[in-house]
Amino acid sequence: MRVRTPLGNLPWWAIVCGNAVFWPAWTAAAGYLAERVPSQAFESDDALTRLRHFEHDGDWYRDCLLIHAWKDRIPEAGAVFGGFAKRNIQGSDADELIEFVVECRRAEYAHWVMSSGVVLTYLWNPRWAFPVNAAVAAGSNLPCIAVQRYNRARLNRTIARMRARSPGQSQ
Repeated sequence: MRVRTPLGNLPWWAIVCGNAVFWPAWTAAAGYLAERVPSQAFESDDALTRLRHFEHDGDWYRDCLLIHAWKDRIPEAGAVFGGFAKRNIQGSDADELIEFVVECRRAEYAHWVMSSGVVLTYLWNPRWAFPVNAAVAAGSNLPCIAVQRYNRARLNRTIARMRARSPGQSQ
């Protein structure tokens, strides 16, 4: 059976195989490229990463999404391409926590790029499959984005407390 797509009439198995190959490859490419961006690019929040008012410094994630109950079940892949394994952080000094914040921004950007791949799937999928691919992209990336934003808000509060106790700490 052939299915009408923007690329023409494709066999159904080609569409399934295209999606099965595309999503892992796109995800790996986004993670690989994100790790190659210099850390300086993630040193401060921008329009995408700054916390919004509704997030209440991360409390929204804890109170509404109960993120503290499930966030540790999400796979940690930060070190796959030579990056920073966030689960190994000790959190004993502000500089280490600042590095963690930078890596949270990097991971958030990576997951936004990963989810944006849904636009490309439109090329070889029938129109009705776009929402399916959008659900895959959202379901596999939005929880990770939420964890990064929640962790960053908590880390920023901890860093502020550390700096308040020792005013000579570097910025």
